Amino acid sequence: MSDGHGPTPETPSGWSAEQPPPYSAPPASPWTAPGAQPQQQVPYGQPYRDAPPQQQPEPLGPQPPYPPHPPHSQHQQQAPHQPPAQGWGPHPAPGYGPHAPALRPGIIPLRPLGLGDILDGTIKLIRSNPKAVLGLSAVAALLAAVPLAIGQVFVLNSMSGILSDPGSVSSAESELTTIYGVAGQYVGSIISYAIQFVVVTLLTGVLTRILGRAVFGGNISAGESWRLVKGRVPALFGVVGLMAVIMLVPLIVFVGLIVALAAGASSSDAGWIALVSILFVIVYLAYYLYFRTRFALASPAVVLEGRGPLDAMRRSWHLVSGDFWRCFGILLLTSLLVGLVASVLTVPFTLAGTMFGMFGAGSATTTVVSAVLITIGATLGSMFTYPFEAGVAGLLYADRRMRSEAFDLVLQTAAVEQQRQGWVHASADELWHPSNSAGS
Repeated sequence: MSDGHGPTPETPSGWSAEQPPPYSAPPASPWTAPGAQPQQQVPYGQPYRDAPPQQQPEPLGPQPPYPPHPPHSQHQQQAPHQPPAQGWGPHPAPGYGPHAPALRPGIIPLRPLGLGDILDGTIKLIRSNPKAVLGLSAVAALLAAVPLAIGQVFVLNSMSGILSDPGSVSSAESELTTIYGVAGQYVGSIISYAIQFVVVTLLTGVLTRILGRAVFGGNISAGESWRLVKGRVPALFGVVGLMAVIMLVPLIVFVGLIVALAAGASSSDAGWIALVSILFVIVYLAYYLYFRTRFALASPAVVLEGRGPLDAMRRSWHLVSGDFWRCFGILLLTSLLVGLVASVLTVPFTLAGTMFGMFGAGSATTTVVSAVLITIGATLGSMFTYPFEAGVAGLLYADRRMRSEAFDLVLQTAAVEQQRQGWVHASADELWHPSNSAGS
């Protein structure tokens, strides 16, 4: 339909006969001088700059066909190129470009760590120095497993007569045998736990020192690691002793109260005593997990920072406070994983040793075979458990320092210098001191 101004037949209705160039500036005014050719306004809904439908906009200004590589003088004469609007074209928005990968000279990338980084770094710690890590762990596990295996074999041998011919054993002999068996088992367990208290504490210190060097890609022998750690042994035992007191005192107090109540209670009171015991177990489990998480980083603080027992426990409390639930989840998942793997390694040997001890008629050969099988099972399980738990605790300690103290910047600077020199110097151990943290 014509608007009365006489457009040519080729021009669409409502459009001016002379169109402005694409994406040019709009006219100064929609009004025209008297006697001049009237200029039509753009109809509602039509793009103002007359861009073709569903096309990406071109840069402002004319676009003549420039040669592929014009001289420098022609670049200076051209109109400045206007970049496309944000979100158009193939260029990413500012700040969203690809990030350079983190520096990784050793077992972990030098940046805040995720769960996968911690588990992978622990496996790399074992693989990078298996002679020191697995060798020391095997010795520690063997020392702790032997008394426990002997106690279990003593129990099985004492029960062999009852199992082979129950009718030939009197009630008094059966009761005495049971007492001897239980005593042997408990004595073996107590000795095993005492040995674990010593060897696992020493092993944790040595493995933590190995880990501190492995972060930079360096290896350290077991002898050198022990030479660096032996001065921190009293502080390590102090941390473990304080932890034992914190964990055992509530348990001992409660057991004493239950025994006292049970001694003066009647048979009708057994129900509420059992209910109180169940409630205490639930509360104590939460208590144990809470303080275990709070003080999980104390041993790395003793070895790598040179702190005393109380100072190391305060340090661990401070580091965990910023991310308690994440630390709790990582430590709990680690315990479940190593427990599952240790069970897979331990159960077949323990089951075979138990079967030999129960049905071997108490012969000397059967006793030796049973003790050896149980010892092998316990050693294999602990040989995997000890270094994995120590490695996770050490890497979680490094992660918390990176997140709360920007310690990754210190590690990156030191790693770049060591790569420039081409080797990892022993002075890298001093970088773990808290005075070197960027946030201190």
